[in-house]
Amino acid sequence: MALEHANDTNFAQIVGNGLTLVDFWAQWCGPCRMFGPIFESVSEQISGVKFVKFEIDETNRITPAKFGIRSIPCVLAFRDGNVLEARTGLMDPETLTSWIHQLQGV
Repeated sequence: MALEHANDTNFAQIVGNGLTLVDFWAQWCGPCRMFGPIFESVSEQISGVKFVKFEIDETNRITPAKFGIRSIPCVLAFRDGNVLEARTGLMDPETLTSWIHQLQGV
C-alpha cells in the first residue's frame, strides 16, 4: 500500500477511517531517516492498514501538539480517528510488523 502524507490541514480526514499508522518525523532527525525506509517497506507488505507520514516542521505544529508528540520518531496507531497506542523510537521491521498484527487482532 502506498504511503500517504498528512499535515495539519488534512490529518483528521486521513485518520478518520479504519486502522491507520502515522509516523511523526522530521528531516533533521537521524533516527527518523533510518526508520522511514522500514516504515515504507512494511507498508508494502501489510494490507488493510493505512500508512501515513507526518513531517513535523514550522507549518505543521498543531497536530503534534494535540497528541503530545515530544520525541520522534513516534508512530501513533488510530482506529476510526481514535488513538489506540503510541510507540516512540526506532523500530526494526519485525517489531513494527508484530505490533501491527497485534493491532489487527491477527
